[in-house]
Amino acid sequence: MTFSAGSEPKVTGWPYRTLLFDLDGTLAETDSLHLPTWVEVLLPRGIEVDQAFYKENISGRSNAEIVRDLLPGLSDEEGRSIFEAKEASFRKRAVDLEPLPGLLDFLEQVKNRGIMTGLVTNAPGENVGAVLPALKLQDFFDIIVLSEEVEAVKPDPAPYNEALKKLDLAPEEALAFEDSVSGIASSVAAGIPTVGIASTQEPDKLRKAGVFMVARDFTDPKLRALIGA
Repeated sequence: MTFSAGSEPKVTGWPYRTLLFDLDGTLAETDSLHLPTWVEVLLPRGIEVDQAFYKENISGRSNAEIVRDLLPGLSDEEGRSIFEAKEASFRKRAVDLEPLPGLLDFLEQVKNRGIMTGLVTNAPGENVGAVLPALKLQDFFDIIVLSEEVEAVKPDPAPYNEALKKLDLAPEEALAFEDSVSGIASSVAAGIPTVGIASTQEPDKLRKAGVFMVARDFTDPKLRALIGA
């Protein structure tokens, strides 16, 4: 069976063997922590960050890309020191994170069906190590793909290709969940049907990026129907 990554799969029965999840904005609303930590490191350098600026220039992008675009005069070492300070501040705040509404129950339903799960994120390993325990998901995922494991991060398809390789599955056997245009570009380019989680972006923006379905969070009945729950 083959699907178009941007259209809804038209099949009978359950076609997926794995569900692949982004982390930030998909499993938990983390923008409320990321935004002030970017303010901490960018405001002293003359860059004001508000919600609109964050959505347009930061959300869903890698740290290296953000620093390179916003502070182009810095050396790689200087840029790294900035985003490492930012991430250290984020990790201190991560203990207060909570999963998106309905997530834990949804994941329990997924596991009860015997479906494999994976985490595919641009976040560094140290962040994942802080966030997953806060969400009580540290032992949940069958595979995890971190930013440092792949040659290119989202929006490149490399992270999702690596996840498929680890699971030994074809793209049409997977379903991805993403909240950002960058993440959707990655999963769609890997050929994976994708659900948009509209926690950080407007639904229309996610649809234009290529998802076949949009949900506000994991309480949406459409998601339960999708997994037959």
